[in-house]
Amino acid sequence: MNDFHKGSLEVVCGPMFSGKSEELIRRMKRVQISGKKFIIFKPALDNRYDANHVVSHDQRKLEAVITRTDTLAIKYIEDVVDKENPEVIAIDEGNFYAMEIVFMIEKWVSEGKRVLVAGLDTNFRGETFGPMGELLARADYVDKLKAICMKCKNREAVMTQRLINGLPAKRSDPTILVGGFDSYEARCRECHELLD
Repeated sequence: MNDFHKGSLEVVCGPMFSGKSEELIRRMKRVQISGKKFIIFKPALDNRYDANHVVSHDQRKLEAVITRTDTLAIKYIEDVVDKENPEVIAIDEGNFYAMEIVFMIEKWVSEGKRVLVAGLDTNFRGETFGPMGELLARADYVDKLKAICMKCKNREAVMTQRLINGLPAKRSDPTILVGGFDSYEARCRECHELLD
């Protein structure tokens, strides 16, 4: 794929621990090397490794603008982009943002900007997560990453398993619970479990 095209939306999605943030960082490092002006946004609620950077699970990182994820945050993000006028915009953990981010991204793409979004395409229940379904439908390029199932260690993981005290979460549990290896595993479809 040509990393230097304009006016496009790229979505990197998959379950937890599939390398989404790592791939976003890799692509943005290439943008940095090319000398293009860029900006990265990250939700404030994702503070697992570093409050001011996009960080992969293996600790690679790039500086990011930290934002809330509600509707008011979308206006703030728009103002930052208007002021900075980057050629490339990246959003990590796009699944946490309000649906209004979809229309903002469409605007940026129509203005000739390259937009990259990384995030979970589904929540721990296997349902579309936040704006990701809309973004996937509108994307010019989609990369669905997979992990290895942490239970059977035999199949590709396409699901995110939430664990509460080592046991599968209940279907009725809240959608958002920020966590890492202690709260989530990548699982194949056969090993993914939900309690009723």
